[in-house]
Amino acid sequence: MKNIRDNDLSERRNAAAEAKATLLHNYRVAKEAAEPTRLARQEERIAAAKVREELRAARKRAKLEEQERVQAEIAERQAAADAVATANVKAREAAENKRISRVLEDEATRKAERDRRYANRKARQR
Repeated sequence: MKNIRDNDLSERRNAAAEAKATLLHNYRVAKEAAEPTRLARQEERIAAAKVREELRAARKRAKLEEQERVQAEIAERQAAADAVATANVKAREAAENKRISRVLEDEATRKAERDRRYANRKARQR
């Protein structure tokens, strides 16, 4: 006997269409069932992204504050070094001026002594 069921092309196409429709229906049902959890996961991701952004902004602020502190410390050290250098220059200039004035005083004293001796010698010759 011949097989009663005749699988011609139209029957096979109908079976494939039904299978495709069943798969699509099952996909939609699964998608609708997962919708609340998907929304919850999406909200969690958004919240996590906000937290990450806040942390990144806080790290950036802290880094900028640290850079400003370091720059202020460097400027303070530079100012102190400049003050020390200025004080050293002034002390050297004062010492140099004192030495010059002492040399001039000594020279004036020697000149006065020489003039006195010259005047005494001239006085004795007369």
